[in-house]
Amino acid sequence: MSEEILINITPMESRVAVVENGVLQEVHVERTLRRGIVGNIYKGKVVRVLPGMQAAFVDIGLERAAFIHASEISQREGSAVETITALVHEGQALVVQVTKDPIGTKGARLTTQLSIPSRYLVYMPRSRHVGISLKIEDEAERERLKQVVSNCVEQENIKDVGGFILRTAAEGARQEDILQDIRYLRRLWEQIASQIQTCGAPTVIYEDLGLALRTLRDLVNHKIEKIRIDSRETFQKTTQFVGELMPEIADRLEHYPGERPIFDLYGVEDEIQRALERKVPLKSGGYLVVDPAEAMTTIDVNTGAFVGHRNLEETIFKTNLEAATAIARQLRLRNIGGIIIIDFIDMEDEEHQRQVLRTLEKQLERDHAKTNIIGITELGLVQMTRKRTRESLEQVLCEPCAGCQGRGKLKTPETICYEIFREILREARAYQAEGYRVLANQKVVDRLLDEESGNVAELETFIGRTIRFQVESMYSQEQYDVVLL
Repeated sequence: MSEEILINITPMESRVAVVENGVLQEVHVERTLRRGIVGNIYKGKVVRVLPGMQAAFVDIGLERAAFIHASEISQREGSAVETITALVHEGQALVVQVTKDPIGTKGARLTTQLSIPSRYLVYMPRSRHVGISLKIEDEAERERLKQVVSNCVEQENIKDVGGFILRTAAEGARQEDILQDIRYLRRLWEQIASQIQTCGAPTVIYEDLGLALRTLRDLVNHKIEKIRIDSRETFQKTTQFVGELMPEIADRLEHYPGERPIFDLYGVEDEIQRALERKVPLKSGGYLVVDPAEAMTTIDVNTGAFVGHRNLEETIFKTNLEAATAIARQLRLRNIGGIIIIDFIDMEDEEHQRQVLRTLEKQLERDHAKTNIIGITELGLVQMTRKRTRESLEQVLCEPCAGCQGRGKLKTPETICYEIFREILREARAYQAEGYRVLANQKVVDRLLDEESGNVAELETFIGRTIRFQVESMYSQEQYDVVLL
């Protein structure tokens, strides 16, 4: 199974695509004017304490105040967490790290439990814990890695050591590689600690790497065969970064100088367009319908034209199996987070249900974001969650439709015609005029002059005035004006 990472850089934005066997699996977009702030460390100021919510708002210099819960400040866990009023007060300076970007109307989410990632480790200066990624399953390797960290700490004679989490990339890493990471993280923390002492609030103290370098640090593993970059300047930066932190992947870096845009070459642009559509076709002829909403995302599975060869149950089972694989890919591709409800086609065979769930679980193992399948409800719906840290692809690339105010539906021309009739009646009662001119979209005017012409004639007779119509090509279907003549 070959995987490649494609990095497309322009002055306005950076884009990264993860392609597996020629099929797009993930896409990440970072706009220069709207960079994500997850991982950034700030010295903020508490602006409001909310005892009822066990939380506080913190000014970190953004448009909206950020939100922090008492459990993200306290050193205790569970029911032992102190009240928010015992932990912070208004006006207090607080060193915090962003765990969730501002999304929609919600401000950023914060924690005081700082963590700084490198290639193999995550350093936690305010902890004493050494943890290991759950994706490293081999018990002997887990023990070896714990011992390696212990040896490195002893060798460096570090007194106030802090804590470490060994990332998935650390599997099989040599002691000298991990020691290099520890030295890098300690130097970085010393710089941050020095700034904390001297700067005022609100101030940004540490910013996470840009998208291209973050991708190399977080997404590159042994499966990635090539990393192609279409910008010479970024290629030189990444070569330097890799030389210092990740020399073992240097031979996989490649500058792409081609005339044809790199995303066009791999069909990524078309896939991005498809990832914004509600309907996702399946090879069998079935399809998914993906509906993101404020509270959750729902995914509906349909058989469509697929009727199978033997019986209905087999058709449903095959469609659901294909859908499970497609859903796992769509979640990664669209970067959908939060609560997700999947409505597979009802299956009577319990073994079929188990196999579909197992397929979904197996496909989700490849996801970099944390996922959790909670189970099947009494209505036969699969409940799951996927950790949300950054905006979804749709939130980055789209905005609510101005024509329908974000409803995703437009009123029909018929509905608009009747709204126009009501508006004319209101105007006729309120003002004396010789007549009325209606400015509207082509479809609406066509209907007024055709199917509704009888109603228009009756209305003219009723109000005793003439009504004229004018097409406004720039008007949306729901937009119209009634002007007095």
